[in-house]
Amino acid sequence: MNIINLLKNEITQQDLLNYYNANITYKNLPMGINGFVFGYNGIYNIIINKNLSYYKKKKTIIHELTHIELNQLFQDNNDLFEFFIDKYEDEADKYIKFIKDNLR
Repeated sequence: MNIINLLKNEITQQDLLNYYNANITYKNLPMGINGFVFGYNGIYNIIINKNLSYYKKKKTIIHELTHIELNQLFQDNNDLFEFFIDKYEDEADKYIKFIKDNLR
């Protein structure tokens, strides 16, 4: 079960959230922050800016699920993760683009 299944409508968003042991919370976030994800006690928590449009929320959820799927959250050295955050953001965006390009 993965994002490809979600984008092909073979599973629901809730199916994938259950598979990853993840939940989504909508919060007021500062402008420019669409969302983020973090893991705690074996649960992934996806925080989404509730002020986004419907489609921007969906895109952000997919992006955050991609971080989970690519196993980017639990690095051995969190300082290194913060140092390479742009790399992980770019990697997630490229992965989503690759999937979408290959679904056509």
